[in-house]
Amino acid sequence: MLRTIRAKFILGFLLIFFLSFLVLNQTVKEVIRTSNLKIVTSDLVDLKNNSSVYVRQAFLINRFTNDKLYFNQMGEEIVSDLNHSTGSNVSVYSVEGDLLYSSNHKLFTGTINDDLKQAIKGKTAYNITYDQKKATVLFSYPVVMEGTKVGILRFSKDFTLLYEQSGRILDIIFYITLAIFAVAFLFSYILSRHITIPLVKLTQASTEVKNGNLDVRIHFIRKDEIGRLAVNFNDMINQISSQISTIERDRDRLKHLNEQEKRFFDNITHELKTPLTSILGYAEIIREKGETDKKFFDKGMNHIIEESQRLHSMVVKLLELSRGTSRDHTFESVDTGKILEDVCESMSFRAKRYNKFIICKTEENLLVYGQSDRLRQLFINLLDNAIKYSLSHSEISVEARLVTGKVRFIFKNPSNPIPLNQHEGLFQPFYSANQKNDTEEGSVGLGLSIAKSIVDEHGGTIRIISENYHTIVIVEINYVRRINYHDE
Repeated sequence: MLRTIRAKFILGFLLIFFLSFLVLNQTVKEVIRTSNLKIVTSDLVDLKNNSSVYVRQAFLINRFTNDKLYFNQMGEEIVSDLNHSTGSNVSVYSVEGDLLYSSNHKLFTGTINDDLKQAIKGKTAYNITYDQKKATVLFSYPVVMEGTKVGILRFSKDFTLLYEQSGRILDIIFYITLAIFAVAFLFSYILSRHITIPLVKLTQASTEVKNGNLDVRIHFIRKDEIGRLAVNFNDMINQISSQISTIERDRDRLKHLNEQEKRFFDNITHELKTPLTSILGYAEIIREKGETDKKFFDKGMNHIIEESQRLHSMVVKLLELSRGTSRDHTFESVDTGKILEDVCESMSFRAKRYNKFIICKTEENLLVYGQSDRLRQLFINLLDNAIKYSLSHSEISVEARLVTGKVRFIFKNPSNPIPLNQHEGLFQPFYSANQKNDTEEGSVGLGLSIAKSIVDEHGGTIRIISENYHTIVIVEINYVRRINYHDE
């Protein structure tokens, strides 16, 4: 279509220039023709006036009773005098149109006699003839003396020079006009290419984009509307590419979340089913045997209690995660050092079951503004993770100290390295790092997610570092000074 536009441009310019050229050329020709006719007419009028004066004077000098007879007798003398005085060939005719005398008999015979016919009728007339680049004017008018027509004077005057000059002027104007229109047409052609070529490129680029190629770009070094159009086109493609990239990232993230959610439900179904099946089995056997087998009874009851605690822990974690921000927000000054020591002491029994040990070091008066039960939950989750994911027979280090206006808690345990690309995912719900050999049965990836939500509630930060076969969890919460009140 754009190629059609280019063709229309060229055809339109060509048609306009051709018509303009013809009109201008014909106009110039008509102006020159009219100008020549005016010059010829003016010359002939002067010629008539001068010759009329000569004839009138001749008649006054030699007065005859019959003017017509005198004109016929004086014809030869009139022709000779006027031929010398005007520089033109002259002939004298009777009132009936008969040739009496002539300065060039051949010139006045065998020619067009329209002017002579008009003179016979009493009118002044002339006729222009062109012969081999020569322009000759035959001019006739009746000679009237005292109201009586006595004869006809006829002149032959050469205007070749005038028409040659007019022809040269016309040729010069023609070539100048042709050159001007040729230059104008060339300029118009270049201008049309300057306009249509970018449009062709824009069309091709838009077709590429329509076909799915978003890598296409247009580069025009120009500051006009087409240049701005190219810049806007490139910006539009960049915006589309950015939006598509965002959509693709959101799609991949949604797909990943769906996969995580599916894995979670698969895991939680399995983990809930396993302890329930075990509890139900032991409960049915104990109901049948009662206390007849004391050893089996104690073993079964212990197993039921442990599996029930496991179920309770899993259900609590699910409730905590689903509760979100709907919990109580009663905050107060809390001594986190004491809470951490209590948690370490209670969790040490659990660690011993796996042949692991907890070493706890805390400073005094590590006060933060928060909720004691939520902070206890935070420490339990982090210590529980350290126990589950640490290597066998390892030592778990827990430390709390004041650092530049913040209380810093450090949980460090030996473990297999965690890939750097999994660090951010560890705080997402249902996420489990690839540590299958060290993962305790029943883990569904909720502990760190709950821990992060508790830290966020207290305006703190939490991060994980994996280096030198150790996993380090660092939590920082703003420190508050103890306020003492005194009675006045």
